[in-house]
Amino acid sequence: MKFGVVVFPGSNCDHDAYHAATAALGQSAELLWHKDTSLKGADIVVLPGGFAHGDYLRTGAMARFSPIMSEVQSFAERGGFVVGICNGFQILLEAGLLPGAMLRNRGLKYRCEHVHVRVERNDTPFTCGALPGQVLRIPIGHGEGNFYAPPDVLERLEGNGQVILRYTTPDGRLDDGANPNGSVHAIAGLCNERRNVAGMMPHPERACEPLLGSVDGLVILRSIVEAFGGASAGDGSVPAPRATADAERLLAKPRGSEAVAGIAK
Repeated sequence: MKFGVVVFPGSNCDHDAYHAATAALGQSAELLWHKDTSLKGADIVVLPGGFAHGDYLRTGAMARFSPIMSEVQSFAERGGFVVGICNGFQILLEAGLLPGAMLRNRGLKYRCEHVHVRVERNDTPFTCGALPGQVLRIPIGHGEGNFYAPPDVLERLEGNGQVILRYTTPDGRLDDGANPNGSVHAIAGLCNERRNVAGMMPHPERACEPLLGSVDGLVILRSIVEAFGGASAGDGSVPAPRATADAERLLAKPRGSEAVAGIAK
C-alpha cells in the first residue's frame, strides 16, 4: 500500500506521517508537494498537521486552493481513502470534503497534550480495527480544534453515524472537562457519508511507537491498511474488528443515551 503525504508550506507533521507509514506500518510512502497535479499512484492520501500557509485568513483557507487539492477531491469522489489530521482536518472542512467548521479553542489557548478519544464507529476504513467504545490515548496539538456545525448538520452527522471519535475521560465517559477545545458534541473525528474521507484532530502518527508514550494511534493506522487490503481483494468490505479485553470491558458498561444527550455545550 502506498501513502501519499501532501506537503503544504507550513506543514510540520508531514515527516511524522511518512515515518508512521514506512517505519511503523511497513508500507511505502511518498511526499507530495502542494503544487503537484498528480497523486503519483497513492492508495491513500494524508493531509498532515501543521500550519499550512501560516494559517492566514483561516486555518486551511488558503491550502484548499493548492493545485493538488483538485486531485485529492477527484480521488475522494472515486472512492479513494483520504484522511486529514489536525491541520489536514481543517483543510478538508474548508475544501467542503467534510461538513462543519473549526473555531478557536474554548479558552483561546493552544492545547498540546495527550487526550482520550472513544471510537464511536468501526464501519469505516479508519476505525475498523477497533470496537465501538474502545478508548484511545492520542496526543493533540492545536489552537483551532473547536469543531462546530449548525444543529441540522449535527443531527445529520449523528443520524448517519459519521462521528467516529469523541473526546471522553480515560474510562470512556463523556465529561465537559475531558473536551480540550469545546467541540460541539465532543467531536474529535468524523467521516463523510461514503465513509472514505475522514478528519480528526488527534495525531495517530504521534502515537505509533512506545518511545512516543502511546501506541494507540496504530489502531487507526493499521485499520487503514487492513481496509485497503479488503478493498483490493475486490469485496470492498471493511474488515471485521478485533476485540480487545479493554474494549470488551468498556462495552460491558451501560452508556444509555449518553452518546449524544447533554453534550452539546
